[in-house]
Amino acid sequence: MSRIPLAGVIGAPVGHSRSPRLHGTWLRDYGIAGHYVPLHVEAWDLERVLRVMPRMGFVGANVTIPHKEAVLALADEVTDMAARIGAVNTLTFKDGRILADNTDGYGFMANLRQGAPDWRADAGPALVLGAGGAARAVIVALQDAGVPEIRLTNRTRARAEELAAEFGCAVQDWEKRAEGLGDLGLLVNTTALGMEGQAPLEMPLDGLPAGALVTDIVYTPLDTPLLCDARARGLQAVDGLGMLLHQAVPGFERWFGRRPEVTDSLRAAVLG
Repeated sequence: MSRIPLAGVIGAPVGHSRSPRLHGTWLRDYGIAGHYVPLHVEAWDLERVLRVMPRMGFVGANVTIPHKEAVLALADEVTDMAARIGAVNTLTFKDGRILADNTDGYGFMANLRQGAPDWRADAGPALVLGAGGAARAVIVALQDAGVPEIRLTNRTRARAEELAAEFGCAVQDWEKRAEGLGDLGLLVNTTALGMEGQAPLEMPLDGLPAGALVTDIVYTPLDTPLLCDARARGLQAVDGLGMLLHQAVPGFERWFGRRPEVTDSLRAAVLG
């Protein structure tokens, strides 16, 4: 008798993750016999857990904070995308091997294309706020899409300069982040500013051209002050929930054998 496939999300903490609700909705909608569970795993136990998971019936897992970088060294095979980004969010267990990938950039671009189908990568430079792991995935995705120039700004300038040197971007002072917006095609917030429980993001949008697109990877709240401000100015804005939903598509397909769709009903289910 074949095993029922298992998958999950590994992190510490992991109780806040919406991934179980997301994958659980797909499993129910498609009538697939499988389960997706949250797995709280501490750093000291990470390798042992990963090695035993395939023997327990796990076909794969998502990886979240604080393990996204550590998993790189534990995987038997790492995709070019995960290596470029320097982090892993999706694992597949196959023939006793751990295959590591990063689908965050894919999720970011798929969300943009779904939320703003008329946006063009060559419309102008992009300004990325933040210099953490999410910023790395966004930069790689934008470069692959053909954005002509990427500018970085971060509260700690040294981190922005580190990323800029690695990816060939320009650095803008955080204090001057609202300057020189007139030629932008895209503005992306990858920081936690504006998230529930975090400090607000102060980002004046007066200088953005009428055709610019504004997106925020924060999705709690769904309509962040940045997005509300953009819409009030008549600018196109895309929320961050779709990035979470779309990044899950490749993993679900690999683990459960069906490519799922990101729909309005899925968004509603995940938001609860």
